[in-house]
Parts: sequence; C-alpha cells; structure tokens
Amino acid sequence: MAEEQQVGPDKRLSIIKIYVKDFSFESPQSPAIFRSEQWAPQTNLNLRSTHTAVEEKLHEVVLTITIEAKAKDDDKTLFLVELHQAGLFDITGYGEDEFGVLVGSFCPNILFPYARESIASIIQKGGFPEFVIQPLNFDALYSQSVQQQQAETPKMETH
Repeated sequence: MAEEQQVGPDKRLSIIKIYVKDFSFESPQSPAIFRSEQWAPQTNLNLRSTHTAVEEKLHEVVLTITIEAKAKDDDKTLFLVELHQAGLFDITGYGEDEFGVLVGSFCPNILFPYARESIASIIQKGGFPEFVIQPLNFDALYSQSVQQQQAETPKMETH
C-alpha cells in the first residue's frame, strides 16, 4: 500500500514501490573459513544513492550498499555483499532544493531499513555471525555531499 505525505496543497510525496534491484553475495573462502576458531574480520562499508527520473512525477531512488569483510591476517575476502535497494516515488510540487533533499536524504532514509534487513539476512544465511549495520544520518551525509560538490565547483570570477 502506498504511503503518502501531504505537505502543502501542491506538494506530494508517495511511495509507489520498494524493491530489490540487484543483490549479490560472495563467500570465496567457504567452507575453509568455517573451520577457523577466530572470527575478527575487518569490514568496509560503502554507501551511495542515485536518482533517476522515470516519468515527470515518478522517480527511482537506488541506495547501493557494499560490504566487504576481510581476514585481518592475510587480507583475503571472507564475504562480499552488494545490494541495490530501490524505491519508486511519486514526487510533485517541490522546488529544486527541496527535491534534492528528498531524493538525496529522505528517500534513502526510507530505503535503509529494508537494505539493513536484507543484508543481515543474507550474511547469516551465508553461515556468518549476525551482522548489524548501525543507523545512518542521511541528512548529514547529504549535507556533506552538497558541501563537497560546492567545493569542487569552480567559482566564477567577477570583475
């Protein structure tokens, strides 16, 4: 069922669909890794989100999370997970700045719990201990991204 947020008379944000767009799990050291008594991998989490206009009002937001766990002693990959958690959103009536915040922060925040559950489940099904991704502050991540883009944009000189 679609959730809808009415903000003003001409503004609308509705969740049309939440879905997994792509998902992969690799465990190249299996089954040998399960014979090890010590489990203390180093994990690396990469996160990004993208936005694509599907139609005038419909927008796909994809939250991509990649997690790689490596053995501390020999740097071999123990498992690698990549998930593209997607959502289709009906977004209408917002200005450019508001729209940027919606697709860069609000929508990824909606998708994140689904991604967390999928990743935790596949890692456990792969035979590994429970893996919990800590909550993320998408507002801060979006703000940081905007600041970085502004810093990289060359300033126009006026005379």
